[in-house]
Amino acid sequence: MAHRILLFTQAGCLNCEVMRIFLDAKEIAFEERDMSGDPSARSELLETYHSRTAPTLVILTSSGAEVIEGFDPDRLDRFLSAA
Repeated sequence: MAHRILLFTQAGCLNCEVMRIFLDAKEIAFEERDMSGDPSARSELLETYHSRTAPTLVILTSSGAEVIEGFDPDRLDRFLSAA
């Protein structure tokens, strides 16, 4: 099953860069939304996904959204292996 992956980032965030590298290494396609230059991305993260943290990874599936705040590769691996 294909998931849609959103990565909310901000400029100067080391964990955001590490998350990008992690996703690229796993060959996981994602859409990046930089909150530094896009107020609508910041609003979407807060209002839709109830997060204020960068990075925040949102995995959209047919059953809903899985929100992973911060760089948490173990949780991401567990979610993707269960899918």
